[in-house]
Amino acid sequence: MIAAIVRNGFRALRRDRGALILCFVLPVAFFSIFALVFGPMSGNSTPRVNVLVVDEDRSAASERLVGGLHRERALATDTRPETKAGEPAPPEYTAATAEAAVKRGTAPVALIIPAGFGANPISFAPAAGRKPIRILHDSSNPVAAQMVAGLLQKVAMTSLSGSMADLGMRYFALASGGLTPQQRQNLESSLVRMRDQAAQRDLNGDAPASANGDNVGGLVSVEMRDIVGENKKSPMIAFYAAGIGVMFLLFTASASGGSLLDEAESGALDRILSARVSMTTLLAGKLTYSMLLACCQLTLMFLWGAAVFHLDLFTHLPGFFVMTVATSFAVASFGMLLASFSHTRAQQAAIGTLLILTMSAIGGSMFPRFLMPETMKKVGLLTFNAWAIDGYTKVFWRDEPVSHLLPQVAVLIGFGVLLFLIARRFARRWESV
Repeated sequence: MIAAIVRNGFRALRRDRGALILCFVLPVAFFSIFALVFGPMSGNSTPRVNVLVVDEDRSAASERLVGGLHRERALATDTRPETKAGEPAPPEYTAATAEAAVKRGTAPVALIIPAGFGANPISFAPAAGRKPIRILHDSSNPVAAQMVAGLLQKVAMTSLSGSMADLGMRYFALASGGLTPQQRQNLESSLVRMRDQAAQRDLNGDAPASANGDNVGGLVSVEMRDIVGENKKSPMIAFYAAGIGVMFLLFTASASGGSLLDEAESGALDRILSARVSMTTLLAGKLTYSMLLACCQLTLMFLWGAAVFHLDLFTHLPGFFVMTVATSFAVASFGMLLASFSHTRAQQAAIGTLLILTMSAIGGSMFPRFLMPETMKKVGLLTFNAWAIDGYTKVFWRDEPVSHLLPQVAVLIGFGVLLFLIARRFARRWESV
């Protein structure tokens, strides 16, 4: 009897495609997504951090430091904006243009080497007038700035070994009361050999033998400043509201679009179509309802964020309105497509759950896209979540004007129109019944 019950259970599971998908396909899909995102994050394949480097000193020491930063595998350094095809190379970044680029989101970190750095690069002891290296960062990516600060100390140790020895000799001489001429001559000869070896490594592009990946703190003075979120009360609330909001909008749109399947199964859809209501009109009406419902959901979520978590909503109403309408239209069209493509409620629930959770995972609703490898970041652009989160980030985090939302709004509306047209195509099967 037990064997018969087991056989019946597997037969029922095989007939229920929705349960079959949720049981076997969804876990494998999620495992694959997490493996693609976090699997490469070990060894030398850790995602690189984009850093804008500005050398205001132009000394031999600062040039060696910049060269060491360029060679560091965990960093992707740029000293000038990307050259566009057919145009001359743009000028190198300055402190002002690098700061503006970080505010725009071009890179999460800018590193400014101040003038006078080469005269006293190593902070073994206090020095009058020493200016620290500035790290300007965007705290929406809290990992990048700390990573750059640690790697800067490592690069300083390996690239400025001659300066370290020179300063160490000076401090030793001051502390010990002076060196004999022979001792000074021997030390200077050693320093010359070290500089020659460092220059040869720079010429060959080789990493120094001591670069074992350990971070050593305190060799250079560093000043870190958040230039995007420093004046915001709750800087990441908008990010989470958009990410979680879009994910649940997709579930809501899927459920509301499923009313088409309920009407088809009950026979109500035939009566509606026989009452001179075209399928296009019916889909447009349900799309409008789903879109308005989504707008209300997002508005409630952001109002709650403003009331409880001090989200600065009311000074960003134009951008919020534009992004909410575009996002709601896209997710409502997704709901219509799911309903018109599926043949039963169970099938729609299974396919919808698989697609929604997958899009939320790779689109940034579950964890930030800046933690993902470059390939996964590009794949994420195929989802509503990524474009919606980018748009809301521009509005609430970067304080950009509505005109800067054109790429996100255009993609979301384009998604919506395309999915609605595909849904209308699939819905033809109800007209032929």
